[in-house]
Amino acid sequence: MMKFFASFCLLVVLAAVNVSQADNLQCNIKSNAAFKGWPDMKEPCIRSMREQIQKEISASMQYLAMAAYFSNDTVNRPGFAEHFFKAAREEREHGAKLVEYLSMRGELTDTVKNLIKVMPVKVKSWSGLSALEDAFKLETEVTKSIRDLIKTCEGNSKKADDNDYHLVDYLTGVYLEEQLTGQRELAGKITTLEKMMASQGELGEFLFDKNM
Repeated sequence: MMKFFASFCLLVVLAAVNVSQADNLQCNIKSNAAFKGWPDMKEPCIRSMREQIQKEISASMQYLAMAAYFSNDTVNRPGFAEHFFKAAREEREHGAKLVEYLSMRGELTDTVKNLIKVMPVKVKSWSGLSALEDAFKLETEVTKSIRDLIKTCEGNSKKADDNDYHLVDYLTGVYLEEQLTGQRELAGKITTLEKMMASQGELGEFLFDKNM
């Protein structure tokens, strides 16, 4: 756990140092005339996709901060720490999948700073219950964002060309399924922990952490 905590601190420091250098991160790729007719995504959909990537990365950083907190020797909740390390990995993978999708469609941005930005995370003294509640709120926000993305990529007109059928199907069948399943699991954990703490107090949180 200490290695994870040290890695997180290093990541934050590197991010703070490198964010000022983002303007120099350019992907200078010579365009090919044969590719000009290939990209077919609409601009509002592309913009919303990039915003969703940022939300996924930001959620990953927030979960990493929560995992680092519970890894601290003065808190020592390894079950909660592992849960949030796993959540951070999943959100990071979600963001990476969206980047890969844009690459497949020929719609990657030409500068790194326009795609991924390092955002500050919220750090506080969480209890196990408050951390799960914050995670549930974060997941519902991400779910709403995905639904808004789907609406944007469906288009506002009746023209078939405005509906990105492939992307909408991908987001609906893959991302929403994972989001809704994850929300249900968090809701169950919150309910169980509330019941354990109601009858056992802080011992309930300790036992819940061991079970995780």
